[in-house]
Amino acid sequence: MKRYIIILLATLGMASCTKDLSEINTNPNSPIDAQPSLLFRKVLFDYGEQMSFESFDAGNLLGQYFTMIDFNNFDRHALAEPLYAGNPWPFIYKNLRDNEIILQKANANPTFAVYKGPALVMKAYMTAALTDLYGDVPYSEALQGKSELFTPKYDKQEDIYQGENGILKNLENAVVTMTAYSGTTVLEGDIVYNGNLQNWIRFANSLRIKYLMRISGKVNVAAQLQAIYAAGNYIGANANNAVFQFSATAPNNFRITTARIGDFSLYILSKTAEEILKNNNDPRLNLFYRPTASNAANYTGLVNGPGTAVDVKNFSLTGIIFRENGANLKFNYMTAWETNFFLAEAAQKGLVSATAKTLYDLAVTQGFEYWNTTMPATYLTVGSPAFFNPLSPDALKQIITQKWIPNNLNGYEAWIEFRRTGFPILKQVQASRNNGLYPVRMPYPQEEATLNATNYSTAAIATNNNSINTKVWWNN
Repeated sequence: MKRYIIILLATLGMASCTKDLSEINTNPNSPIDAQPSLLFRKVLFDYGEQMSFESFDAGNLLGQYFTMIDFNNFDRHALAEPLYAGNPWPFIYKNLRDNEIILQKANANPTFAVYKGPALVMKAYMTAALTDLYGDVPYSEALQGKSELFTPKYDKQEDIYQGENGILKNLENAVVTMTAYSGTTVLEGDIVYNGNLQNWIRFANSLRIKYLMRISGKVNVAAQLQAIYAAGNYIGANANNAVFQFSATAPNNFRITTARIGDFSLYILSKTAEEILKNNNDPRLNLFYRPTASNAANYTGLVNGPGTAVDVKNFSLTGIIFRENGANLKFNYMTAWETNFFLAEAAQKGLVSATAKTLYDLAVTQGFEYWNTTMPATYLTVGSPAFFNPLSPDALKQIITQKWIPNNLNGYEAWIEFRRTGFPILKQVQASRNNGLYPVRMPYPQEEATLNATNYSTAAIATNNNSINTKVWWNN
């Protein structure tokens, strides 16, 4: 009898211990869920803050705004050897995951329905950044850890763009959702538009223009572009730009403002940027860069990827706006000038019924306004290097090059557009680690080979052993 009593007590004790352990391991001061407003603000800022650093440190090297004078294997196109930045994969997926939680909450609870449209916009935006950098990536099966799907397949880029739940369809659905929204709940946590859904609709339509142009070499997008352009409900003025302003102090400051001076001084003016800005007599040279320490009248750049020591006093460091005046910087999701440059290109190619020169002149003017720089009165007049002639064989080159200039601090976009168009003309790096070839995609991170081995192997085979010289779908 005693034996049964002991067993019974032990069983009850184990049950009690299990219950107590469950309670003990639940921290009442650490929330296990978050409101959409908190997640939404976190996604907007975290993605922008991390991508701004990525763009300064790595994207601006690939776009040849800056070159790096030491620890510069990435600048020499050893893209699998990033230093401070050069691997945006983890934080893009982290923010896609948090954004997916917002979408799930919006679909499950009518109170949160206001978040659905903006979250669809952000899903499309971050997904496009991911696939434009890497090519085929996990998408349809990604972000399903709660369903115990930990090794997602890699989707084809054409499906990621054009699929039923792809980039373009998500943007269309976002516009429909926000246009139809009639609830009273305010969109909180919105550091971009302060809850203004009409501006989010404009943002979505500008992204549709951008991504339709991105795939326009593979797909006939003229009808869709014309419909969006004719409706006119896109970001057409700088007042409606999708941006957020950095602050002067932490935690919302631009990260480079607090970097060690030795790290900041590694970045100097690229020879490509020097020539483009000087050839256009562009005063933004004085904004983006400093005169040399050896001669205050000189702005001197260096060809990217030096393989030997450089005397930094003979070259121009990056400008005070990236260091001392970082509070004047904005993170750029999408702007009027970028939209109008895409439309100018579309008009020049006959994809929309519009005057390319009108859109080009407007975009150039808006690019100066965005950077708070006075445009010279003669910048767009006959005889100026920036004067646009639609009959010139260099018309497209001029559109893309002028779009490249204000994209400083958004260097990945510049690199992506160079891969798509061949403009602006970038220089071969000095001491290439890629056999003199200009890379056309980012390599998948090594962690994928370990954590998602089977699917990674398939993707690696499709990219010639994860080669940075294998073009993505829209670039083939």
